[in-house]
Amino acid sequence: MEQLALAEIGTKKVIPFTKGLLKWIGNKQRFAPEIVSHFPDQFGTYFEPFIGSGAVLATLAPHRAVASDCFRPLIEIWQDLRANPMSLKRWYEERWARYYQGDRVKQYEKIKASYNAGPNAADLLFLCRSCYGGVVRFRQADGYMSTPCGIHEPIHPRSFAKRVDEWHARVCGTEFKLMDYAEAMELARGGDLIYCDPPYSDSQAILYGAQSFSIPHLFEVIRRCKERGVFVVLSIDGTKKSGRHDVKLPIPAGLFEREVSIHCGRSMLKRFQMNGKNLQDEVVTDRLLLAY
Repeated sequence: MEQLALAEIGTKKVIPFTKGLLKWIGNKQRFAPEIVSHFPDQFGTYFEPFIGSGAVLATLAPHRAVASDCFRPLIEIWQDLRANPMSLKRWYEERWARYYQGDRVKQYEKIKASYNAGPNAADLLFLCRSCYGGVVRFRQADGYMSTPCGIHEPIHPRSFAKRVDEWHARVCGTEFKLMDYAEAMELARGGDLIYCDPPYSDSQAILYGAQSFSIPHLFEVIRRCKERGVFVVLSIDGTKKSGRHDVKLPIPAGLFEREVSIHCGRSMLKRFQMNGKNLQDEVVTDRLLLAY
């Protein structure tokens, strides 16, 4: 596989869209224009089978798309954004008001307890905007959301409502499905485009409570998609520790045609784990692998 620097492969210019809707580990909002700049100029349906924060989807704003995930509370947020955006505004405003009634940490813990008693989209929406560092962390054994209250001020409901309207316009052509990634990717046909942003094997095992995930299996699904003529792009672990740690992955020979390095700045997860300590040595670079 040929490894090329961004400046060497003739990327197209993409207008940034910086106003994130959800805070989510691995959020690509800052890097989405760079990622999208490597997409084909023409393609059929756009697929994103690990929807997460939806940053790449919103930046691309495709006319026809299928975005999916196996995490029901998350996908229900996206389904309501498209079909009933007022519900998101109401969910957020109600919890924001409760959050500022008395001790905000205690109020946050009540909202978190409500979510853990019965995982739901409404609580998750506010928790991801108000939890510490935006790191939505789940306990592997039972999916318990464990992140404490953040030190920041959550966005005001009026500002959040404006973002809902902006995002609603950008996803109006997208169908959101509760679906395993392999099932979703099998729907793609020749000329379609798939962007995969799965949980990173080196760092995100405790942070993603949705899909059972195997990187070798994902590579096999990508191989089948490539054989059908589907364009596939994969974001995955690259280097950690400011380049001193190169994440080793079982990438099959010949599966990807190009590899691009995406400089991601300092690790969001390490910022959470180190609680504000010096992050000078925690710069991360992702791999962007293209099967075309």
